[in-house]
Amino acid sequence: MDPQVDVQQEDSSAAAAAPAPRMSRQQILTVISMASVNFSAMICYSILGPFFPNEALKKGASQTVIGLIFGCYAVCNLIGSLVMGKYIVQIGAKFMLVMGLFVSSVCTIIFGLLDRVPSGAPFISMCFIVRSIDALGFAAAMTSTFAMTGKIFPNNVATLLGSLEVFTGLGLILGPPLGGWFYQSFGYEVPFLLLGCLLLIMVPFNMYILPSIEAEPSKDSFFLLLSKGKIILMCYTVFTLSGGLGLLDATLSLFAMEKFNLSAGYVGLILLGLSLPYCLGSPLFGFITDKYPSTRPWFVVCGGTATAFGFFMLGPVPFLHIPNRLWLVILMLSVIGVSLGMTAIPMFPEIISCAYEQGYEEGLSTLGMVSGLFGAFWSLGMFYGPIVGGLITQHLSFEWAAAVHGALTLLGAFFLAVYYLCHPQQQQQSRAADEHTPLLTE
Repeated sequence: MDPQVDVQQEDSSAAAAAPAPRMSRQQILTVISMASVNFSAMICYSILGPFFPNEALKKGASQTVIGLIFGCYAVCNLIGSLVMGKYIVQIGAKFMLVMGLFVSSVCTIIFGLLDRVPSGAPFISMCFIVRSIDALGFAAAMTSTFAMTGKIFPNNVATLLGSLEVFTGLGLILGPPLGGWFYQSFGYEVPFLLLGCLLLIMVPFNMYILPSIEAEPSKDSFFLLLSKGKIILMCYTVFTLSGGLGLLDATLSLFAMEKFNLSAGYVGLILLGLSLPYCLGSPLFGFITDKYPSTRPWFVVCGGTATAFGFFMLGPVPFLHIPNRLWLVILMLSVIGVSLGMTAIPMFPEIISCAYEQGYEEGLSTLGMVSGLFGAFWSLGMFYGPIVGGLITQHLSFEWAAAVHGALTLLGAFFLAVYYLCHPQQQQQSRAADEHTPLLTE
């Protein structure tokens, strides 16, 4: 089955007066497909947190090397996002997504067999190789998912992304506790083998129901997109968001095990404090920022400020001399989860609007570049977070690592707030365009 996507043209004033049309059968199938991609990809990604750092220590890897293993995934994801975003039209969005799923599923299964590799350099080398290839597959799948969302649902990008983030959140929610429980019950291999097979099942499923999208390639470039100060600031904010998640992936499990004497299974349950609020809040933030586009900038600023507060208090920051408490860790993870949704969900449609303001063609090619740019800076943060967080944790403490990242996040929120306050007229014009014209027409 290889249906073509139909994007209907509607007059903006008539669309505003008429009730919202119901989704077509093809659109419903597309949402199901993208939801399955988000869920299966994120559950496979998130299972590492509760037990892999401890397993890698047993295999002779230091805290810094563990951070590099997490970080190499992000570097390859960064490169893959830029390349896939630039050439999404030539490669084909559907083919890119399906092949990305296939590569990620195979790599997940192989990663589950790495406990049979000898300790030391062989184990560490194989971790780097498999994670790097897996990252390219993940970049292909997620870049095409974001671009196709913008193409098929041009007037409801944030709403759809927020709804899809429910399934991302479910993957993040189920991954750590399931991974920790399977690891404790059956050993290292079973979590990866089961979830890798789940991801593999998604390949024929998406081949069948996912629509094909045809478009003309664009001559626009990433560099012109990055010439606008507003986009640079938003990309920095994306970088700080993912950097925080990367830091938590590489360091939180060891911190919780050491400070509170918890098992891998309980560490997975603690991570629910981060993913559950994100999962529940994202659809609401998407709906509000689509219905009231003028709220997007301040959702981003307030979310960034709340994220910074969460990281300051997660340790807590040493100079406050507040003792470590498990309830405080869970509470701050919840604050970070909610604030991540507030910041990340409005960001993608906001960058799309900026691209169209700069004269970029409205179509799949531009959406692919925006998706690739978003993914690249997200990956850059995922590279920075584990490596720098691992270094600070190894030489100072987790408390200082979280505090440093909180300061970087607060800096991004501050500069965005200054920009929005200094350019109020530009923001009003941009919001008026968003409210009266669709993001994408053909």
